Amino acid sequence: MKLISCTEAEHAAAILAIFNEAIANSTALYDYRPRAPESMGPWFATKRANGFPVIGAVDDAGTLLGFASYGTFRAWPAYKYSVEHSIYIHADHRGHGLGRVLLQALVDAAGERDVHVMVGGIDARNDASIALHEKLGFQHAGTIREAGFKFGRWLDLAFYQRTLTTPLQPVDG
Repeated sequence: MKLISCTEAEHAAAILAIFNEAIANSTALYDYRPRAPESMGPWFATKRANGFPVIGAVDDAGTLLGFASYGTFRAWPAYKYSVEHSIYIHADHRGHGLGRVLLQALVDAAGERDVHVMVGGIDARNDASIALHEKLGFQHAGTIREAGFKFGRWLDLAFYQRTLTTPLQPVDG
């Protein structure tokens, strides 16, 4: 397994498949319907325009096993040092430590890009994701009760954050 920077041309279809499996079978995404292939162009364009990484884990054959990225936390200027991240692992490769490798790589990338706070919104019943985040220094920052409704039940959304030491010289504006 090695880490790579995902590209639209090479990885959009594999990322879409991972997204859609998570939508259909989990509460990792609070979406109801699979995403269309056309959604990936704008998704990658937003990542490129904002300098947001899309880190992939691939096997020796180049098959995408999982990916991690972050994006805008909130769209107001004073949040410029905060991001909301996500990690998705292909269903066949969960439970083998890929999430930890990808999350650590994402933390490292965030520090290199002067991010100060990383936020993960996690379904409160997703014990594996919560444990992963806690192992890597994320702390519970609050839970919004019944924030979503999927699979016939209310979903609580727990927020976990990690504060980094960057940037060294934050500025207003």
